[in-house]
Formats: sequence, C-alpha cells, structure tokens
Amino acid sequence: MNTASATSISASIQQPANPPGVWATASTYAGRTIRQFVRTPQLLIVNAVTSTMFLLIFRFVFGGAIQTGDVKYVNFLIPALAAVSGLFAGGAVGVAEDLESGLFDRLRSLPVPRPAVLLGRSLADTALNAWGTVVTLLVGFLVGFRVEGGFVGALAALALCLIFSTAFTWLMIFLGLVSGSAQAAQGMSFSVFPLIFVSSAYVPVESMPGWLQPIAENQPVTAMVGAVRALTIGGDTEALLGHSTTWFVVRSLLWSAAILAGFASLSARRFARL
Repeated sequence: MNTASATSISASIQQPANPPGVWATASTYAGRTIRQFVRTPQLLIVNAVTSTMFLLIFRFVFGGAIQTGDVKYVNFLIPALAAVSGLFAGGAVGVAEDLESGLFDRLRSLPVPRPAVLLGRSLADTALNAWGTVVTLLVGFLVGFRVEGGFVGALAALALCLIFSTAFTWLMIFLGLVSGSAQAAQGMSFSVFPLIFVSSAYVPVESMPGWLQPIAENQPVTAMVGAVRALTIGGDTEALLGHSTTWFVVRSLLWSAAILAGFASLSARRFARL
C-alpha cells in the first residue's frame, strides 16, 4: 500500500459522533471479564478452594492453640477471612494476561476513556471477590460462625467487605500492569501476604512480639478486620477488641479510600504509558 492510499484511508476514518462514555466502557469490559470467569470455572473453583482451605486450616488446626478471650475463635476468624478475601484473588494475573495478549493495546486504539477500562476490570474483580466472600461465609456458618451483632450489623459488615475488596482490586491491577508477565504477576501477588499475617486477622495483636505489635496495629488490614469483626460481634467491642466499633470503621474507611485513590492513580498513569 502506497503512502497516498494510506493517507486516503486514514482520512476516511472518522471519530464516532457519540463515543462510549465511562460507564458504557467500564460495564462492557466488566461484562466481558465476568463472562471469561464463567467460561473458565477453574477461576471460580480456585478462588473458593483457597478461601475454604485457609478457613479450615485455621479453624481446626491452629484454632485450638489461639486464645481470643471471650470471643469464640470461629467468630474471631470468619469476619477476618471475609474482610481480606480480596487479597487472595488473582486479579493481578488476569490483568497481566490481558496485557500480554494485546487486548489493552486494542482497547487503547478505540475512542473510549482509557481509565474506564481499568474501572471495568475493578468491577469484574470485585464480583469475583464477592463470590469468594460468599463461599467463606457459607462455610463459616457450617463450622460454627454466628453473627451476634444483629441483622443491620451483618449488612454493614458485608458492605465494608465489598468496599475493602474494591480498594484491593486496584492494588492488584497495578501489580498486573507493572509485572510484565502472568508468571511474575502471580509471584508479586504473594508480596501482599505479610499484610494479612502481620495483622489481627488470625491472631490477636497482643500475642505478637512487642516490637511487631505497633506495625500490626497500624496497618490497613488490622483496621479493616477490626471493623468487620466489631460489627458482627456486636456488644461492647471496646472491652472485647480494645476499641469501639466507630473507631474501627472510620479507620478502615480512611485506609480503603487511601488505597483506592493511590493505586487507581498509579494504575491509570501506568496504563497511559503502556
């Protein structure tokens, strides 16, 4: 094809009169990703199995050796697993695979808002994480978990789990964009596991060495886990957990907002430079 022909074809291509907006782009990409999840049942199975595996190991293997005061360990554990389910998901791998396959290049060539593509991925990953949370709660009820904070507290705790999950999806999106490959993204996903284990998710912070306690106490997972735990336990949470329900909820929402804003911004900038 000569230069004149290429120029003629290029000139004949016009921008659509009404290009897709943010929501249309995000929902379309989210729908495509969710259909990919459904057509790849291994993703749903692995997500559910991972959540169940951690639940059963800590409930029946380590639970007897962990002292949680007046709170039953199963009621201490299940809210924590529900709160951190977003960190067990493999969203970073999916982003890296879309990057490697050239899908993002094709989307970037279309007249759509670029950040909306990442928003769509976040929505889809949040839906997958919600599936993992539901599995965690169902298995939790089977092994003895009970909500003692009332129906409203349970709904508020579930809403917080979804908020935390959405914030963490942006962390995973960023890891997927900077990883370079699906294999590297898988390894980088495990780098967030210290956030889970050096927190109050599985054991009380007071049981940790003195030098580690300030780190565990002042990081996002502890605040998030404490909020969900306080809402589901109910009663005098300050006596049981060391702080009031409001204290935990406010801190957890601030952490969620910071994580979402920070990693959404970093992801958008990285996506623009691909």
